[in-house]
Amino acid sequence: MSSPVPPTIERPSLERHAVFDDTSLLGHPRGLGLLFIVEMWERFSYYGMRALLVLYLVNQLNWSDGRAASLYGTYTSLVYLTPLLGGYLADRLLGTRRSLVIGGIVIALGHFTLALQTTQTFYIGLALVIIGTGFFKSNVSTMVGQIYGAGDSRRDSGFTVYYMGINTGAFIAPLICGYLGQKVGWHWGFGAAGVGMVLGLIVYLSLRDKYLPGIGLPPSGRPAAAAERTGQGNEESTPAEHRAALLHAMLGAAIGAALGWNGGAMGIAMGSVITAALFVSLLGTHGEERKRVIAIFIVVFFAIFFWMAFEQAGSSMNLFADRHVDLNVLGFSIPSSWFQSVEAACILIFAIPFAWLWRRLNAQGREPATAMKMVYGLFLLGLGFVFLVVGGRGADAGFKVSPLWLIAAYMLHAWGELSVSPVGLSYITKVAPYRFASLLMGVWFLANAAANKLGGFLAAQTESIPSQSKFFTIPVVTSWGAAVLMLLLVPVLKRLTATVKA
Repeated sequence: MSSPVPPTIERPSLERHAVFDDTSLLGHPRGLGLLFIVEMWERFSYYGMRALLVLYLVNQLNWSDGRAASLYGTYTSLVYLTPLLGGYLADRLLGTRRSLVIGGIVIALGHFTLALQTTQTFYIGLALVIIGTGFFKSNVSTMVGQIYGAGDSRRDSGFTVYYMGINTGAFIAPLICGYLGQKVGWHWGFGAAGVGMVLGLIVYLSLRDKYLPGIGLPPSGRPAAAAERTGQGNEESTPAEHRAALLHAMLGAAIGAALGWNGGAMGIAMGSVITAALFVSLLGTHGEERKRVIAIFIVVFFAIFFWMAFEQAGSSMNLFADRHVDLNVLGFSIPSSWFQSVEAACILIFAIPFAWLWRRLNAQGREPATAMKMVYGLFLLGLGFVFLVVGGRGADAGFKVSPLWLIAAYMLHAWGELSVSPVGLSYITKVAPYRFASLLMGVWFLANAAANKLGGFLAAQTESIPSQSKFFTIPVVTSWGAAVLMLLLVPVLKRLTATVKA
């Protein structure tokens, strides 16, 4: 068995090309800009669909709020669950660049299938988007991390710039897809989401060799010499290690399936994937590497509380906008789905100031650890829901409330997201052992999977808790409770990742 990666090495580095030393894009390589564009269009497709799904189910298909919220939670959960498998296949077989292309094609086909608007094509389209996202999502984030060498201080701010690409797509999508879906025809909104994915693929295939040379090649395309990657020893997995990893995955999946039995098919799938990932990464590492894996799973656990509340945006908050907010602006009745763009707009406004703040504090030696940033994020998220608790009182009294209550909530949620998501992505690329890089990036998205399912369950409670103010009190309590507990664990996380700057 090969030796574990020395604890002093933050991350084995791929062969470096001069293009990665470029600083013309806000101090970053232009390859970051290419991934920005690709992710922008993929997120356009996703958030266009997200803005419409619950509204389509409730207003067009006449589903109950609970049934619509449950399907929304299941769909978005699977969208974030499949990247774990996609990341593993990319690590072991396909490479991230090939996985990205496969995923983009399947996602586009899924959206075009949804546009056909029959019962059969509706479910087929959802399934295709879920499968395609599995190949796409974790791998593009991993490629961002591969642009930077070990110890590169630009990594956190680079992920924040990349995160602006996500939110550019998230901002544009509801405006275009939402308008087309609610004002013209639902199939136009779904179809427009597919066009966005096609545009992203065209840009990536045209420019990847110029700005991302060597990034995302299949395993056989990686530098074979150990000195090029780790500085010592041979890190290539042996057949025995492959067999051990498979055994760990099977054992973990079996235990996870048993644990998730009471949750039905979804619970079995979720339990199997979660426990398999835990077994593979923990039993496949030693010493300091294993401590860092444990730290990742702790951070992922708290991320679940953040995303469970945050993802009310596409369900309960979406329905709140549709039913209880005054949509008349200057004599024009705006589509309720447009509020889905507010949070993304706030991200675009504040992403650069947040990136500047982290770099400024880093230069002064006062930058908070990732765990502490997540504490801030959870607090801000809960504070955003306080505005909905207050605004919800007007809705409970039968009034159409000012859109400012919803806008204030989305702004605070955006600040919370900037304190959690981009730095969380960066955290994984810094802390994860190299041979499990994409797998553990998939684990990060696994938090979104569990959170979306729980978020759908929470949103479905609006049927049993008709009071808007009482309902929105729940995410206030869960977010602030998680913030307090994570604050207590910050010193533990620092010790677990003492060998890297995280």
